[in-house]
Amino acid sequence: MSKTMSQKILAKAAGQPSVNVDDIFWVNIDKAMMDDVLGPRIEIDDRLKELGATVWDPGRVVIISDHYTPPANEKQANVVKFTRDWAKENNCKNYYEFCGPCHQVMVEKGHVLPGEVIVGTDSHSCTYGALASFGTGIGSTEMAGVLATGQTWMRIPSTVKIEWNNSLAPLVMAKDISLRTIKEIGHSGATYQTIEYCGSTVSNLNMDERLCLTNMAVEAGAKAGLIGYDSVTAEYLRAFGVTGDFSWVNSDPDAEYSSVYAFDSSSLVPQVSCPYEVDNVIDLTEMEPVVIDQAYIGSCTGGRYTDLFLAAQLLKGKKIAKGLRLLVSPASREIYNRCLKDGVLDILADAGAVILASSCGACLGIHSGALADDEICISTTNRNFLGRMGSKKSKVYLASSVSVAAAAITGKIVDPRVI
Repeated sequence: MSKTMSQKILAKAAGQPSVNVDDIFWVNIDKAMMDDVLGPRIEIDDRLKELGATVWDPGRVVIISDHYTPPANEKQANVVKFTRDWAKENNCKNYYEFCGPCHQVMVEKGHVLPGEVIVGTDSHSCTYGALASFGTGIGSTEMAGVLATGQTWMRIPSTVKIEWNNSLAPLVMAKDISLRTIKEIGHSGATYQTIEYCGSTVSNLNMDERLCLTNMAVEAGAKAGLIGYDSVTAEYLRAFGVTGDFSWVNSDPDAEYSSVYAFDSSSLVPQVSCPYEVDNVIDLTEMEPVVIDQAYIGSCTGGRYTDLFLAAQLLKGKKIAKGLRLLVSPASREIYNRCLKDGVLDILADAGAVILASSCGACLGIHSGALADDEICISTTNRNFLGRMGSKKSKVYLASSVSVAAAAITGKIVDPRVI
């Protein structure tokens, strides 16, 4: 019987010739990722000690301090120190600090390969599906079990097929695809399912843009977000010395899907997600201008090179609106250095942007740009829940990097194509 990507990857991990939707199996884990916030300090260390267990394979464990770096206070500094010390004590040599949000670091450091099952203590671990791996978030207690055994049980998810075809208009990005998809599915429309993105539009996206798509799959409730292995994936992996044919992971042409959505990219216009739900999405062409206090370009969703480069193209030779702050946090140290070398950061800084360290900080309102009462922010991040980026009296709108740049120039949320 024909199978989807999820079924093929999880069958291999379960040591089964074939699996069906809703089957439950113990699966072998290829990589386990922990961050500082939901990593060793949250039950994991205590649980392992209670079990008398050690880490099953330190070489398969990746630990990334990103939420609390650079630490903004003593509490955050102690969490990062605990995480650093724990990694050393448990011989986990894949430890990264001050390198950027965990999901970008995972792919940049070559820890994600097609066909792997990767679990992480962060809900946006579904990002790894851009490289045709089954990435998913788990809780800290479950992670303790994974660290002790190298396995976890999983119910085989059904798959929602999302097909986008034709060419995107100028200044329309993957973030717009993602937001429009979530609007159509709803914030719980793909609960415990895989979202599989396909179609000619997706095939023509670079890896930066693909990572944005799979990153936000969880905002529709998905267990994982996947994009098939192709020449773009192969080219990206060659930078890490990875070759070989991984096309076995791709869904069979006649695989069975729980539902199928088809979209025409040529008619897509810039999108914006309004407070306080990610699926509260409208076309920017239909939105009345909203005056903002802060514009933010960054995070594991919208701080990649493509995001910063396109924002800089729009901002070049211009200045941000008076009284507005534009904060930019490249999604990794590598992206920061590339943008520095290519002059992207110079353009952004000349326009009035404040360049921040590569971090999760502002995305979840813990440092580097938290919002005050009644402030309004437009952001390239992935969530706009009540109080997400600071005060519960603030408001967050989500959009692409070019839409955020346009808002920074005008001081209000507008269609970037009118700038």
